[in-house]
Amino acid sequence: MPFKKSHTHGRHEGEVAVYKMLKLPISGDPTSSGLPMNHAVRAMESPLVALGTLDNKGQPWTTVWGGEIGCTRPVAEDVLRFDSKVDTLHDPVFKALFGSDQTKAGHAVPPNGEKRKMMAALTIDLEGQDRVKLMGNMLAGIEGKDGRVRLAMDIEESLGNCPKYLNRKEIVPNDAHPVLMPQGLPLPQEAVDLIGKADTLFLSSTNGKSMDTNNRGGPPGFVRIIQNDEEGVVLIYPECEFSGNRLYQSLGNLKVNPMIGIVIPDFITSDVLYLTGSATILVGKDASDLLIRTQLAVKINVADVIFVRSGLPFRGIPIEYSPYNPPQRYLVTEQNESAAKASHSNIDISANFLSRETITPTISRFTFKLSSQKPIPSWHAGQYIALDFAPQLYQGWSHMRDHDPQSLNDDFIRTFTVSNTPQDTELQITVKKHGPATRFLWRHKAGTSLKLSVLGFGGQESFRIPIQGASKKSPHSIFIAAGVGITPLLAQAPALLSAESDVDVLWSLRGEDLNLAVDSFKRIDGLAAITKLFITGDYFDSKLAHEVQSLGSDIAFWRMGEDDLKALKGEQRKFFLCTGPTMLQGVKEWLTGEQVVWEDFGY
Repeated sequence: MPFKKSHTHGRHEGEVAVYKMLKLPISGDPTSSGLPMNHAVRAMESPLVALGTLDNKGQPWTTVWGGEIGCTRPVAEDVLRFDSKVDTLHDPVFKALFGSDQTKAGHAVPPNGEKRKMMAALTIDLEGQDRVKLMGNMLAGIEGKDGRVRLAMDIEESLGNCPKYLNRKEIVPNDAHPVLMPQGLPLPQEAVDLIGKADTLFLSSTNGKSMDTNNRGGPPGFVRIIQNDEEGVVLIYPECEFSGNRLYQSLGNLKVNPMIGIVIPDFITSDVLYLTGSATILVGKDASDLLIRTQLAVKINVADVIFVRSGLPFRGIPIEYSPYNPPQRYLVTEQNESAAKASHSNIDISANFLSRETITPTISRFTFKLSSQKPIPSWHAGQYIALDFAPQLYQGWSHMRDHDPQSLNDDFIRTFTVSNTPQDTELQITVKKHGPATRFLWRHKAGTSLKLSVLGFGGQESFRIPIQGASKKSPHSIFIAAGVGITPLLAQAPALLSAESDVDVLWSLRGEDLNLAVDSFKRIDGLAAITKLFITGDYFDSKLAHEVQSLGSDIAFWRMGEDDLKALKGEQRKFFLCTGPTMLQGVKEWLTGEQVVWEDFGY
């Protein structure tokens, strides 16, 4: 008779303690029993997996395996197989899992009657910005002669996580030749340098009954070294101050059992630093006494370290940092140094409010002027800007806030597509009023100062429409938008039209927002002629509809459907989608087999 899993979900005591300590509402447990199909698919599409387990002393360690899609694969119900090259001489997780159970044949299985090794995992796709957390036990493993390790894990619980703080990287295999560096504390300078430039770490924690493995990300150097001498090594990193989701289990485990295992990879060189020790959660003044402008942090007292040069089976090619990354937080003891660094950092950029133009009752265009003590970085047409509204909107911790419960877990960082062509210092965003940040902008009085911190620019290069020029070698481009989803095109359209690129636009717009089309067509000469406008809803101004037609746009008084796309399908066609989630899913199904890209604004 097959074994049937039975799990009782609910926050464990450490999680409850952390939520109460931070005065956060305790929501239901989002964990799934076993491995649902959607989690299995997401895991299978990830090129990396972080693994955590306990050594024979009960101390947690973490490692990262993989290097290419396929390193994780479901092989049975609630069973995942991990397949990767591994530094079997130095990797602490491999040694803890295989250890004394490893036979001459290279197999590792628990002897009859012996409890399976508890472990946790995190499959992670840094390029696609996706991750799934897993908890369970080791079933069996084998070390092959080809230097690969194959490991089967019985999944008891899983949880899909958001992409918010994942710094995008292209992961490629690495032909590693591991070299164990001199061990012991303090950390050598090479390890200090690795920590100083790291933008990602992986950690594992346990409450004695289960484990949690997750990642943390931020700007390079978000992990700071408090102490590094013969008396000890102490590290600290900031936790997100607003998002309860990041507190899920890792901090809860540290509240009841403060042991922690961390791995810090160097994605460029494949060097790797394994650390284990104990951790302390710092809140409020305890955190800000060590890290400037920080309300929540984790301090780590390192007990043991393993530093390996070229110890990872993969490398990571940087693509872009997450625009959600908080500004760099320096140690209080680094105040003078941090002030000097700030003047040379991209995070020291402000967007100063200039004006607001009302386009429709719910859509306005806001103009900002960028200012900085250093040259303003350039951005590309179609990219978005990340703005920090926390100083204006954050209301502090509270136990209950019935009128606005979402604000308890809101970091107040928002991204808006820049809707004008790139200029030196002036930019515009065309946005719909929705949520606290946009409502704040609508309430802001003209003539009064407003300065917002700029966290950076983002947007995938694949979502930019190619400018063909005279060669006409690029595919015919079709841009499909809904509402303010037209904004990535508004910034790109002047250059596309000037080059006479082959572009068609299908734009779905509610009748009450029809003036957005009139405004866009008047501002960008030639845009109307390549646009078919689908007017939806029960109301529209017939005068505005006639004006749209007089500007050269074709109008359809129905909701866009599959038949509207049939004539545009074919070879040498590329579709760019920027719509809401429901419409996006439908359009993607209509375009099955076609070349399709889209920008995901869902998070």
